[in-house]
Amino acid sequence: MHSAGLVSSITRILYNLSAGLYPVAIKLASPFSSKAKLWIAGRYDWKNRYKLMDSTSGSTLWMHVSSLGEFEQGRPVLERFRAEYPDWRIVLSFFSPSGFEIRKNYTGADSVIYLPSDTPGNARVFLDIIRPDLAVFVKYDFWFNYLSGLSDRRVPVLLVSALFRKEQPFFRWYGDLWRRMLTFFDEIQVQNRQSARLLQDAGYKNISVCGDTRVDRVLALAASAPENMKVAAFAGNSYPVFIAGSSWEADEEIFLPVLKKEAFRRIRLIVAPHDPSERNVTRLLGEAPDPVRYSEYNPELHPDCRTLIIDNIGMLNTLYKYAHLAFIGGGFGKSIHNTLEPAAYGLPLIFGPEYGKFEEAVQFAARKGAIPVRSAAELEAALDLLGQRTEYEAASRAVAGYLKESEGATARAMEWFRRQITEHPKQK
Repeated sequence: MHSAGLVSSITRILYNLSAGLYPVAIKLASPFSSKAKLWIAGRYDWKNRYKLMDSTSGSTLWMHVSSLGEFEQGRPVLERFRAEYPDWRIVLSFFSPSGFEIRKNYTGADSVIYLPSDTPGNARVFLDIIRPDLAVFVKYDFWFNYLSGLSDRRVPVLLVSALFRKEQPFFRWYGDLWRRMLTFFDEIQVQNRQSARLLQDAGYKNISVCGDTRVDRVLALAASAPENMKVAAFAGNSYPVFIAGSSWEADEEIFLPVLKKEAFRRIRLIVAPHDPSERNVTRLLGEAPDPVRYSEYNPELHPDCRTLIIDNIGMLNTLYKYAHLAFIGGGFGKSIHNTLEPAAYGLPLIFGPEYGKFEEAVQFAARKGAIPVRSAAELEAALDLLGQRTEYEAASRAVAGYLKESEGATARAMEWFRRQITEHPKQK
């Protein structure tokens, strides 16, 4: 056997061994981890439970996502597919409990399930049970045995909204198994040209630059955002509104002292804390300038309110329509939160230094639609800069320009589905 083939065989043996041992490790950790406990419980007796799903008639689309973020990325594709092909059965699988537990009752799919660990036997039984006619994976979370099984069954497979970096195993000397996984996809739709070049330089074909499916969703949400008369009254027509979305205490320690300064007194502030617990809301009421909690705000009773503290969950994305610029929380911790939702309204963005994990945030910063800050002094400078009309409008155009380039990924995925359905008639 050639050395490359030997390395490949050893890698595959080690991969299958780790896939088999992973559930054992999770089970050992389950007494000490609620997430591990959910991972084990969700997959308990999966073979018998999944057999109860009706897969005997009709056609089936299988979508796999890693967790909640990837679900939101794949959701526009899934919902457009459902609207166009209502007779198809849709199976949605998650790997992580953090995604499954939040979306297990999602009605856009016929079945929402956990993906069993990627052993050859599990993959074979799982695919025998759900019998997919088409499969789509979202962004990443590649599983060799599942992809190999789909290929053996000649099931067309699409990868959407993918991002690749040269540091990944696909492009390393030891990455033969990972490189082979990519050959199982009939088409790889990537978010940017850098990803496409990496794949093309590595010899892959059937690559297309399609943008990010999440952009389609946030633009649609922004276009249909309901009116909020309470927030509209707070924002008024003559005040610039600064909204802090999903802020943490470390973020608030930066922006609250700055916005208390006389130079920024005309700015009205909306704070939507990442954790709107009573403890956090009470703390913010003691630290923010002239604050009122959202649930108690009345424009007639609180005419001098400068800060609106959002004391609920779920309305943040509809509040951005009343703002002039957005501060995205999390950048002084592990990583920032969603930048696409405020960008859909054309808002210039400000966030802390930890933003490199997100392609869109990197792009916003590179195009000067976003300003990363590391201190209160840098935030103050950013506010001064965006207080200039020409700079503000240039930043807003930069944000909108990136979204314009990145929209349409859902439509391109649907074009691929239509081709496959036409070219690969049902063979069940």
